[in-house]
Amino acid sequence: MQPIKDLLNKIKWDKRENPQDYAIFYFDRIEKDLIKIPYTKIKRLEGTFMVLDNEEETNIPLHRIKKVAKNNVVVWER
Repeated sequence: MQPIKDLLNKIKWDKRENPQDYAIFYFDRIEKDLIKIPYTKIKRLEGTFMVLDNEEETNIPLHRIKKVAKNNVVVWER
């Protein structure tokens, strides 16, 4: 299985990929549920965190990402 950070970077930098086609699912500890966000909400990757572009920046640890879907088809899952 490809490391999640490598996949996220590939989606961003590979000209053959369209980031708008992707959705990220991560586990929220407060809501105790999977949260779906569009890839385009990721502002940047910082170490072992993804920083979301909300009203205020939100840091989500990469280990909380459970799956990635492209056009509603799961392409990566842990």
